[in-house]
Amino acid sequence: MLVVNDVERACAVPLIGMEACVGAHHLSRRLKILGHDARLIPARYVRPYSEGQQNDLRDAEAIAEAVQRPTMKFVATKTADQLDLQALHRVRERLVSQRTGIINQIRAFLLERGVAVRQGLRFLRAELPRILTTPPDVLSPRMVRVIEGLSGEVKLLDPSIADPDRVSLRYDACRRHPVARSL
Repeated sequence: MLVVNDVERACAVPLIGMEACVGAHHLSRRLKILGHDARLIPARYVRPYSEGQQNDLRDAEAIAEAVQRPTMKFVATKTADQLDLQALHRVRERLVSQRTGIINQIRAFLLERGVAVRQGLRFLRAELPRILTTPPDVLSPRMVRVIEGLSGEVKLLDPSIADPDRVSLRYDACRRHPVARSL
């Protein structure tokens, strides 16, 4: 009987379940280094096991129940490189959203004054020099300065948008390379 207990103790790897959230990937990597079996569960899969009002104790009970289910779908723990790339994509997405907002604001200001510009950055860039030289009865000097300022903001965002894109394109090219895929 002692042999069986020793084998069970030696084979038993502590199982730790966590809800996949902001710091969970870091904590999961740390726990795996310590020899634990850390598993991340999406919040939507934990919810069915939660009973009553949500609080820390009930959340912990729901996670403990969910992590033991054999059919549970877990989230793979992301490496630091994967999290870095994800951060680059999120920053770029925010910058693109800001640039789109500025472009739409320029187009709206122009449309209020009867100047229609087709959607899209390249159309605005192509038309803007011509539009900014229109007579003052169409665009006042003040509005020209406002649009020039907004156009300058767009130009300032462009390099920041392009840089993360180049990094992610290189990463994607490496992932598609046959030697890199075999590693």
